[in-house]
Amino acid sequence: MSIARLTVAAALFASVAAHAYDPKATIADLDARLAKIGAAKLDGTTEVAGKAVPTIYFGERKINNNYDVVDGIRKDHKATATVFVKDGDEFVRVSTNVLTPEGKRGVGTQLARNAAYAAVSKGQQYCGPIDVLGTAFDACYNPIKDGGGKVIGVSYIGHKK
Repeated sequence: MSIARLTVAAALFASVAAHAYDPKATIADLDARLAKIGAAKLDGTTEVAGKAVPTIYFGERKINNNYDVVDGIRKDHKATATVFVKDGDEFVRVSTNVLTPEGKRGVGTQLARNAAYAAVSKGQQYCGPIDVLGTAFDACYNPIKDGGGKVIGVSYIGHKK
């Protein structure tokens, strides 16, 4: 193989690898996939892991207990992904590919009271190191807002450290 071909192959691999493990690029992709479905809104309640929580929709698609978008992020970015819904002062996982130690999806669990919680509660993004259900990640969290600008949920992605 020529030096030119090796250089092109290395550059291509580096750009793919950089994109695949860039938390800000991954959260942008998750948010774009959700926005493509439609505007975010709350409507009614749904049982998630035995607990009634507000139901979050994007367009007409109910996200609670629906895993196609978060599983697509795992497939395309090798990342964990979650959609949380705001329930009082808590954010509850309603769609996730994050697994518990028992190997089950971590739906029904709450966002820990950490730096990410503080940021999204104020309507701000958080990107940085975080512990998710006992595992260290480089992560990004974005607030999900309804048409009036009210925080109704959170999107999350994480790349295992």
